Amino acid sequence: QVQLLESGGGLVQAGGSLRLSCAASGHTSRILAMGWFRQAPGKEREFVAAINWSGGTPYYADSVKGRFTISRDNSKNTMYLQMNSLKPEETAVYSCAARSNYGNYAQAAEYAYWGPGTQVTVSS
Repeated sequence: QVQLLESGGGLVQAGGSLRLSCAASGHTSRILAMGWFRQAPGKEREFVAAINWSGGTPYYADSVKGRFTISRDNSKNTMYLQMNSLKPEETAVYSCAARSNYGNYAQAAEYAYWGPGTQVTVSS
């Protein structure tokens, strides 16, 4: 099993920045990739970004390209999401996920492990 725990959420004004972290523990050797998803009230879960764990190749949703940066520190088993120029409509619970298989990194159903999520609120 892999356990994930997010941190770094909070309240920020529109145009501001936040940095999320996701610490992995347990059988981390199983991890091939990790990702960030978000879900706003009344909306479906949405892919934000993902990263290949070994090579570090990043993948982004079009809506966050140029503003968000995903990274990882293998030595700490931790993934990060630097979010800049945040918008009020990006208010959501942000969750990190990990997978032990290759495939479509934007598909939430393909991730086996999930963190509890952290709230990000962007005020206008």
